[in-house]
Amino acid sequence: MSTLGPTSVIFDLDGTLVDSEPNYYEASRALLADHGIRDFTWEDNSRYVGISTWETLGLWRERYGLTVPRAELLGELNRRYLELARVDTPAYPEMRKFVELLATEDVPMAVASGSSPEAIEAILAGTGLDAFLPTVVSADEVERGKPAPDVFLEAARRLGAAPADCVVLEDAAPGAAAAHAAGMRCIAIPYVAAQADAPEFATASLLLRGGQEEFTARAAYEWLARSALSS
Repeated sequence: MSTLGPTSVIFDLDGTLVDSEPNYYEASRALLADHGIRDFTWEDNSRYVGISTWETLGLWRERYGLTVPRAELLGELNRRYLELARVDTPAYPEMRKFVELLATEDVPMAVASGSSPEAIEAILAGTGLDAFLPTVVSADEVERGKPAPDVFLEAARRLGAAPADCVVLEDAAPGAAAAHAAGMRCIAIPYVAAQADAPEFATASLLLRGGQEEFTARAAYEWLARSALSS
């Protein structure tokens, strides 16, 4: 067992471990443009941060009146996204340091993401984070995506960890809500600063309103250590 006791850490991927949202936006913009929707903006894209790709496509079909089957749209979006992701998806430097620090302490870790298994695999391999994070759960593998707790509960199950011993790192309000519903502590690092006051973030054990600019590996580790001592 690590010096952090029974603590396990579960990472969201997009916007938390890596800055993949620009790639998702470009893939989404191009997909929608092909279907006649040519005014999809970055602000529009921000509404779907933290929601699974499958659920996002369902919302698009309703909002934009798309008649193409959702499975077909998913394949098209994933193809576009993977082309971009394989070229350039940077890991946040302090997040990489945090993962490496936890690895030296033998802290069990997992990734739980709304992205497809193929996208998660490509990004983790491209950043080299796959060496530290072999346990991965995609929302495609569970019944419900975030804000339901399913992906986090499945990650805990695969780690052999009790939900109460898990700490989730999340950048989006639906993810913070999912962590709370799973009975897990949450370090919230809002990707969209304007969403820091969302009620879902109020449930987080630690809210870093400054997002990634405020996050440091050392401070996060020290917070975990204090939490372990007080639990």
